[in-house]
Amino acid sequence: MAVSVNLEKALDKAYEDKSLAEILAAPPSALAGLTEAHDEQLLAALKIKTIGDLGRNKYIRLAVALANLGDSEG
Repeated sequence: MAVSVNLEKALDKAYEDKSLAEILAAPPSALAGLTEAHDEQLLAALKIKTIGDLGRNKYIRLAVALANLGDSEG
């Protein structure tokens, strides 16, 4: 099943037309609003090099799950 997602506002312009594999391999600064300074900080603090690493990070996944639970209690 094909899925289409508009990531125009979520990604840096240079990554808007990339494949999912290319986006997941890109540095976090490929996400709109993050910079190369954030890349350096994420690498130093959490060993995160790519968007894929960011999305798979256990601390980030836990924070998202807790936030979603909190939102559903409201």
